[in-house]
Amino acid sequence: MEKRWKILRAPVDKVNLLQQSLNISPIICQILVQRHIEDFNQAKEFFRPALSDLHDPWLMKDMDLAVSRILTSFNNKEKILVFGDYDVDGTTAVACMFRFLQKIYDPAHLAYYIPHRYREGYGVSRQGIDHAHENGFKLIISLDCGIKSVDLIGYAKDLGIDFIVCDHHLPDKELPPAVAILNPKQRGCLYPYKELCGCGVGFKLMTALAQQFNLKEDSYHCYLDLVATAIAADIVPMTGENRVMAYYGIKAINESPSPGIKALIELSGLNKKILNINNIVFVIAPRVNAAGRMDDARKAVQLFIEEDYQKALAYAAILHSDNDDRKEADSSITIEALALIENDEELIRRKSTVVFKQHWHKGVVGIVASRLIEKYYRPTVVLTRSGEIVAGSARSVAGFNLYEAIHGCREFLLGYGGHFAAAGMTLLPEQVDPFTRKFEEIVASTIQPDQLIPVISVDAEVQFKDLTSALYDILCQMEPFGPDNMKPVFMARNVLDYGWSKIVKEDHIRFTLKQGNKVFNGIGFNMAEKFDLLHINQPLDIVFTLDENEWNGEKNLQLKVIDLRLSATYDGST
Repeated sequence: MEKRWKILRAPVDKVNLLQQSLNISPIICQILVQRHIEDFNQAKEFFRPALSDLHDPWLMKDMDLAVSRILTSFNNKEKILVFGDYDVDGTTAVACMFRFLQKIYDPAHLAYYIPHRYREGYGVSRQGIDHAHENGFKLIISLDCGIKSVDLIGYAKDLGIDFIVCDHHLPDKELPPAVAILNPKQRGCLYPYKELCGCGVGFKLMTALAQQFNLKEDSYHCYLDLVATAIAADIVPMTGENRVMAYYGIKAINESPSPGIKALIELSGLNKKILNINNIVFVIAPRVNAAGRMDDARKAVQLFIEEDYQKALAYAAILHSDNDDRKEADSSITIEALALIENDEELIRRKSTVVFKQHWHKGVVGIVASRLIEKYYRPTVVLTRSGEIVAGSARSVAGFNLYEAIHGCREFLLGYGGHFAAAGMTLLPEQVDPFTRKFEEIVASTIQPDQLIPVISVDAEVQFKDLTSALYDILCQMEPFGPDNMKPVFMARNVLDYGWSKIVKEDHIRFTLKQGNKVFNGIGFNMAEKFDLLHINQPLDIVFTLDENEWNGEKNLQLKVIDLRLSATYDGST
């Protein structure tokens, strides 16, 4: 698949001023200015994150109401139910809040609840509220959900159950009738940072409660490993408070992880290395998510609240097994889905992808949609049978509003929801074909041709001679990486194969590249189809990130090549 290269720019005068102030590589300064870091103080805050930089939790709208209502529960010895979504953000948030409340309230009056993904669906559920009512709970603290549950929270109120909503999703105009809503995105909330995940909002409530009870900071800082896991998994911006909490959370994961995180690290085979954000996103988070995808996400909470390491290992083993099942389902369904497309010329020519098989596992259709986009870069829907109805997940490409496209197909749907980049829907089996036709019609008429070509954003053009250990050391200090602070991507022009490049494991290229008198080794995953370009003795332009490879105790810089093309074919801009 051909990709567009988009070179990011920064005002030269701002780059020069920052370079004079910091006295570091102008390449780094260019990247910092692109990320709105333009003076010494902003750079210091970025490179030296401090927990003291976290905002006062009492600035969040309704924080005083939330704390007051929890104190009322304590005084009246009411039962409190901690309620959360079934993904990483929800389960970590529930585990943190449940463990924290156990420190300041009678554990006999506390319980937690995670809705079953398939029996109850996303977010606050009627079944969960009925469970609370039948068991005498008077207060529900919802985490990572609730902001859109107007009717259900009204139903709970009629049953005499109050709600405190801790959420980060965008509110609708009508808010639920909760006694307190903690959500930085709600109208009238002056909290300075708007991009917290659900676990992050819960962390601010724990902070306020700790201050109310004059507890030491360790009483809630000890959960930063779980907060960092939620931040990484929920793909929220890696800026501001998220970056501070992720920085210290990853530090805790490496130095003193909770038993649950330690058990996942052990079973993932990562116990002998220093973990970074990528390990959390691609190794730890999938195992936590697998519990809800394949079975019951309560297991994830059980893992995270367990204080005995040996028992935590047993829970982690269950999640590990669920993840193996998830990977097998993911792989087999992806193969089947690709075959459906590749064996149908009409499907290949379309501007969208809609595929449906009754037996596909509902828990992985969203992952499969993302896999199909890697091959066919276009808005994609993967459908499966769920009881008497068809259910599915959709994923978009950069810049295309998927939610609006699905909204345009609403006449064929029983229900739908989501946002710009991802959505879910349900429909009757007989509506699959008309939905597919309508979705293709809408996508084909509204998507721009360039939106069907993936874009690689390039942070800076460099020469091989610029790639030094000193530069790499500073790049490492820019971690943790994530949205709005991605790992820097570089471009080098007019490089040549040094003669030792080869295909490894059939799909990948082990590079040896030369520019001037400087030679670098590198790896390019799933790039074997471009191997012939190395052997026509023509200059190449490459896009890559800078990594470090350790072999036999020696560390050397290497390139992780993302794309390459003949230099003559490059138009100089995108």
